[in-house]
Amino acid sequence: MDLNLKGKTAIICGSTQGLGLAAAHEIALLGANVILFARNEEKLKLAIAGLPSSNNQLHSYLVGDFEHPENIRLAIEKYMASGNKAHILVNNTGGPTAGPALIASVDDYRLAFNSHLICNHILVQALVPGMKEEGFGRIINIISTSVKQPIHGLGVSNTIRAAVANWSKTLANELGPYGITVNNVLPGFTQTSRADYIINKKITDTGKSESEVMSELVSEIPARRVGQPKEFGAAVAFLASPAAAYISGINLPVDGGRLACL
Repeated sequence: MDLNLKGKTAIICGSTQGLGLAAAHEIALLGANVILFARNEEKLKLAIAGLPSSNNQLHSYLVGDFEHPENIRLAIEKYMASGNKAHILVNNTGGPTAGPALIASVDDYRLAFNSHLICNHILVQALVPGMKEEGFGRIINIISTSVKQPIHGLGVSNTIRAAVANWSKTLANELGPYGITVNNVLPGFTQTSRADYIINKKITDTGKSESEVMSELVSEIPARRVGQPKEFGAAVAFLASPAAAYISGINLPVDGGRLACL
């Protein structure tokens, strides 16, 4: 199985912690040069220092705030202006604030749309020409199992994630002839700060104890445990590899079997 990413460059968004950092770590293990992309430069520096580099890779970072699409555009244009390319793009942005869809403001939806779909699109438009030249491209979007089964209490997130999933499938159809795959990876309940936020929200909303909330959440997972970021990162790294060249346009859940649907 060809998992070799030596000589390839990967830009990974939202990658100073959690799922983004886990994906960066696993992709670096396969030999790629990794460029982390997030808004906190100090955290980026710390994250870069911890990435594997056994193949003498040159890891680096880009600074940009995904709440401001123009900021992302300027950062990627500056990167491209030096003649740089990227073979792999992992789109990943923190989830919108929890709450029912009905009570969310128009601004809540607008901010989420900009942070996710618009920023994703800016990066894809900048990087796809280089991928076409190389005859190799991997666009991987970290979204949510809500694209298959909406999650109660995450109204804005359910809506925006579904938009990203359909955008991704459309791109997969358009870019397939150029050796570029486009896929979505859907994290289930994984041990991250986002999971901690959801747990604390449930504790506040229901008045239940942490152990009660955890017990209820884990009972819905056939694997009967919380996922680890490394397990999720491995799925992303596989989709980024040459071995996954004939996999495109899919939504891949990494959720311990939690989804009730196929």
